[in-house]
Amino acid sequence: MTANLLEFDLEGLAAFCAGLGEKRFRAVQLFRWIHQRGASDFGQMTDLAKSLRDKLAGAAHVEALPVISQHISADGTIKWLFDVGNGDAVETVYIPESDRGTLCVSSQAGCAVGCRFCSTGHQGFSRNLKTWEIVAQLWFAEHFLRRHLGREERIVSNVVMMGMGEPLQNYTALVPALKTMLDDHGYGLSRRRVTVSTSGVVPMIERLALDCPVALAVSLHAPNDALRNDLVPLNRKYPLAELLAACKGYLAHAPRDFITFEYCMLDGVNDTPEHAQQLIDLVAQHGVRCKFNLIPFNPFPQSGLVRSQAPAVAAFAQRLNDAGIVTTVRKTRGDDIDAACGQLAGEVKDRTGVGSRIAAQRRVVLHPRRQSTPEAAP
Repeated sequence: MTANLLEFDLEGLAAFCAGLGEKRFRAVQLFRWIHQRGASDFGQMTDLAKSLRDKLAGAAHVEALPVISQHISADGTIKWLFDVGNGDAVETVYIPESDRGTLCVSSQAGCAVGCRFCSTGHQGFSRNLKTWEIVAQLWFAEHFLRRHLGREERIVSNVVMMGMGEPLQNYTALVPALKTMLDDHGYGLSRRRVTVSTSGVVPMIERLALDCPVALAVSLHAPNDALRNDLVPLNRKYPLAELLAACKGYLAHAPRDFITFEYCMLDGVNDTPEHAQQLIDLVAQHGVRCKFNLIPFNPFPQSGLVRSQAPAVAAFAQRLNDAGIVTTVRKTRGDDIDAACGQLAGEVKDRTGVGSRIAAQRRVVLHPRRQSTPEAAP
């Protein structure tokens, strides 16, 4: 079986090329062709020696994930459903803004964390994605968008590992993918513009600080252990004191001088003035420089939860801001195509059986032979 070159960061590709008897500068050229130009045909790579192109043709390939569906929202958000084999699929979302283009990337097929407010968690967990499957989401989106928008310059300026899955539970595959995103010969993204979002896998937060520090977002969602144990089951293993200590340590290496705490606003569950004050006290106690991003909950039938009312969200944000903590309310994007935060499971097989009868009308069981959208083919 030949190697998919999307699997390798630059160091990995240099080692692969060395195995073919080629020098490092050839790996740099090849890396640029793949990631900066979106080339998958070695015959197009005209500045590579023909002998190398012949070797590559027999030993390697560059292949994206098959596209099952593509949906474009009224606000310009685009959601792709990618086939990752064996009846599994992952979703990737592009969110355009006036000053940036953000790609939300998945790291797992499903998720094992099981947060109450997240539809992906209710889907269940299938497997970790490989490095090439993570990178392929960016590779496909970047070069599709250039063609789609008729532009030659880079489209994706920000990547957030906030799609399906817990990135830090797929650490071995995640780090080479991040390095490819950051590499000047690849996508050249700033460390400040690549964000890993985690539910709080403390040992891996500490490792990421040393191996590949990028911006960090932590799904907090509760100001005390009792409530967070219920909303984010991972808290039972890594309680708030350990999590905030890891966040404080991460700041010594991070490209930003703050941690972003994500907080899904749930009516009557975590949105009272008392909860806001507990948050203020929590971050003050642990001395963590942070900002809060309040996220409107996107309901789905199995959750039994309700979105907080707008006045409650506004009052909550005001209380945090008055305490000197920068707080924003996330603008909902792509909810007409189920691409908003916590919704990335709408077209993916439910592996838990939880609520399957309730959700039958909006779920699609993935069949591997389902055809790609013609326009979305690479």
